[in-house]
Amino acid sequence: MEYVQIKSIEDPMFAKLHKTMQEVFPPEEVLEYSLWEEPLNDPTIRVFLAVHDDEVVGITEYRYNRELNVAMTDFTIITKEGLGAGPFLAKKRHEDLMNLSKDHDLNLIGMFAEIYDPYRAADHSFGGIKVMDPFVRREVLSHLGYQRLDFPYVHPAWTNEGEAVKDLDLCFLPYKDSIQSLSANFVSTFIQTYYDVLSNKPKEWHDMIEYLGKQTDIQLKPL
Repeated sequence: MEYVQIKSIEDPMFAKLHKTMQEVFPPEEVLEYSLWEEPLNDPTIRVFLAVHDDEVVGITEYRYNRELNVAMTDFTIITKEGLGAGPFLAKKRHEDLMNLSKDHDLNLIGMFAEIYDPYRAADHSFGGIKVMDPFVRREVLSHLGYQRLDFPYVHPAWTNEGEAVKDLDLCFLPYKDSIQSLSANFVSTFIQTYYDVLSNKPKEWHDMIEYLGKQTDIQLKPL
């Protein structure tokens, strides 16, 4: 299996990648095709394919924030079961981040990820791909070591229409065993930086940021 990076919307593989996202994720979770040009030119944003016998069997996007010394898994898609694409992507993603840490003198403390709560988001079929089922995905993140940040989380729709995307938890994978909570200011700063690209944010999102501003620490809880 090969770990192949996508760096441009002109890459012939990008059209397939974007089509797969549209088939798997709800519309509010998918950035419009042409708007990917700038993110793919950003060296801190990483998009890779798992390719097996010239077939794309998995996709992952992630990024790192130099100022906050933290990473974020944007999404992972497994398109074909039984090949170990999930473990392959997780292993290669971690190796890439560790290499980037050395190259750029980073000291990453962990990685954020968003995950649907299957008890609140049971209507998401994710293109009928069984391994993308919310129950399965949540258990996978739990096994990888992710924990739920204990606060009510929403995010702005990637369509930039001002819709609030709910039924999600913001999670964190600590790279250090001593981390049992995160500063509320740190969490708020990361969220605001991450969604800075979207100009039209819903009231629920602003309410969440205001809530975080009144907290001291956000505890990490089991998924």
